[in-house]
This record gives sequence, structure tokens and C-alpha cells, in this order.
Amino acid sequence: MASLEKPPVVTTNVKWRWPSVHPDGRKFVLIAAVLAFVFTFFIWDELGFALIGLTVWVAAFFRDPIRSVPQREGLVIAPADGLITLIQAVAPPRELAGPDGLGDAPLVRVSIFMSVFDVHINRSPIAGTIRNVVYISGKFLNADLDKASEDNERQHFLVEGEGVRIGFTQIAGLVARRIVPFVKPGDVVGRGQRVGLIRFGSRVDVYLPAGTVPRVALGQRTIAGETIIAKIGETEAAIGVPQ
Repeated sequence: MASLEKPPVVTTNVKWRWPSVHPDGRKFVLIAAVLAFVFTFFIWDELGFALIGLTVWVAAFFRDPIRSVPQREGLVIAPADGLITLIQAVAPPRELAGPDGLGDAPLVRVSIFMSVFDVHINRSPIAGTIRNVVYISGKFLNADLDKASEDNERQHFLVEGEGVRIGFTQIAGLVARRIVPFVKPGDVVGRGQRVGLIRFGSRVDVYLPAGTVPRVALGQRTIAGETIIAKIGETEAAIGVPQ
């Protein structure tokens, strides 16, 4: 006779809720809202209506949704929302290379392009300790270009945990003009923890450890803090089929 006892798995209903606006973006929302109010009621109402739309967009840009982060050891989680546009083996950035960093041998780099409609809060791909944060001023080329990883304004992170080191880089794009870190060297972070944001369109590169290939494919969309882009030590790559 089959058991009538409840299964050991505890389940709950999950309800959608409006994402909050990150504190770093609230001043921009306030500025846009004040301009919209002034133009709508005192200067030029047609432009005011356009500014109301701009206020909504700015609030949406700085949205900071809650994410359900997979916590199994060895998982590498997407640090950004967006589209995977490049997967290639390249030498690590010189700021992260060397014996105290990622080494000098080529590593698989996964590039995630964020449009101005994506969430721009970035998260740590693994749990560990932030060993280095390096900011580099630069150009503002299209972040979708390969050379953007060397020419554009960018910020490198090196995190060490679970027996490996992983580097990831925030890269400013055509519209982005500010990279904001939330962490510093020595900070201990959890997998999927918020580590920074880029204002107004950009890209994030992730350098996977040696002997690890991505589980994701070109053209796939990722969700920061949720999408598993690799498992450390896994050597069978994913193949994407457009449908």
C-alpha cells in the first residue's frame, strides 16, 4: 500500500512582486521625476509627458529584483543579465594575470552584453574572497565589440573560493559612463551576491578556470544570480540550436 505521508520536500507558493529601485539609482529617478513635474505643470506639458516616460524607464533601469541563487558547490553563476555574444579562449587581462591571479595561459571567456533594458546589477559568479579590484579608465566603444575588453572603461574583479580563482570584468559601453563597485579587496562574498553596477548599457566578461567549459551557448540569455554558466571541472560544452 502506498504511503500517504507527505513528501519531505517543503514547497511554498512564490508570488511576483515589484522589484525595488537600487539606492544608487534613486537620485536619478528623483531628478527625472522633478523635471517631469515642472515641465508638465509649468512649462511644456507635451515634453512633461515624455519626461514621465523617461522617469519610468530610469526606475526600471535601476531595478534590483530578488534572485533565487543555486548554491551547489562548483557552480559558476552568471554575473549579469543579458545576451551571450562571445565565447572564446583568450589570455587573461594583464591586471588579473600572473601567479597571484589567473595565470598566463589562455582561459575561456564568456561575454554577456547588457542592453539598456536589462537589469544592470552585477553579481559574484562564485562564493569566496575578493582578492583584487582594478578600475581602468578608457574609451566608450560599443560594448558588443571584442576590442571593448581592452579599450573601454572597465573594472576587473578577482574572486577566490572553492579551490579556484575566477576573474570577471565590468565593461562600459556606448551609453555607460560610470562603473560602481559595491565590494573591495578582502571582502567575503556569497555566490550571487551583488558586487556592482554599470550605468546605462554595458558588458560583463567571465574568465572560467582552466579545465572548465561553459554550459551556455552563443545567443543564450542569462539571468544574473540564477543562470548556471559552468560547473568547475566540467569539460563537456553546451551546444545551442536556434529554433
